[in-house]
Amino acid sequence: MGDLHEFFKQDRFASSVGIELLKASKGGARAKMEIREDHLNAVNIVHGAAIFTLADLVFAVASNSHGTVAVAINANISFLKAAGQDSRTLFAEAKEVSRNFKLASYTVRVTDDQDELIAIFQGMVYRKKDRIFS
Repeated sequence: MGDLHEFFKQDRFASSVGIELLKASKGGARAKMEIREDHLNAVNIVHGAAIFTLADLVFAVASNSHGTVAVAINANISFLKAAGQDSRTLFAEAKEVSRNFKLASYTVRVTDDQDELIAIFQGMVYRKKDRIFS
């Protein structure tokens, strides 16, 4: 999985918002994001787009972990609790639910540093034949 870590270091957007990939395995991934001032929205809670981006990164890592390019065809998120001043770090963990030759489905749990469930993300990918690494 070392190559996968290196590959996803090229995700410039995730890097720019401070997401750190902690773990990558076949069909799974875990990452964290230290909450910064620029992650907050006008009502002083973590912006939904920041939470979605964290979930989307582990979704991408998990779905591409089999070595072939996987591209999202559907993704949705349910926000269950606001991440605010009590939270300093958010974590996202993706797990593969189903995978076949063309499609795969993943669930991502986003939690805060008190292990409170912040959001649940579900995504589906189309699995291409192109290899990620040579």
